[in-house]
Amino acid sequence: MTKTVCIATALALGVAAVANGIFMLALPGPWYFAVPGVTDTGPFNQHFIRDIGLIFLFIGSAFVIGAASPRFRIVLWAAPTAWLWGHALFHFWEVAVGICGPSVIARDFPAVTLPALLGTALVIWAITDSRAVGTRAKLAAAH
Repeated sequence: MTKTVCIATALALGVAAVANGIFMLALPGPWYFAVPGVTDTGPFNQHFIRDIGLIFLFIGSAFVIGAASPRFRIVLWAAPTAWLWGHALFHFWEVAVGICGPSVIARDFPAVTLPALLGTALVIWAITDSRAVGTRAKLAAAH
């Protein structure tokens, strides 16, 4: 059950990130106006939005490929999770220094902090699962 939930979560996170990345690349103007709070962060910059769109494509692809590749799962999920935490911490920093009000933490939670938390849970599960698989393989080899 846990494995199924983790793989499904990774796939959902990955597909959502890829979809966001495609939206950012294909329609940066509509993306800028559609995502709550983005217009508060500065003027429209098509180049910057597309740069970040590429990052979301890589993040999403890593989660999806990791779901299908147990051997590389830890690194494929840890790398995008590190970026997601950097992104979330940057949002917290903006509040801490007064660039944004505290209300943005709740507004941004589903799209910024939650993915970082989910990625962390997935990485922890992947490490635990990898160790369990290794232990089972050693036990099987001993018999």
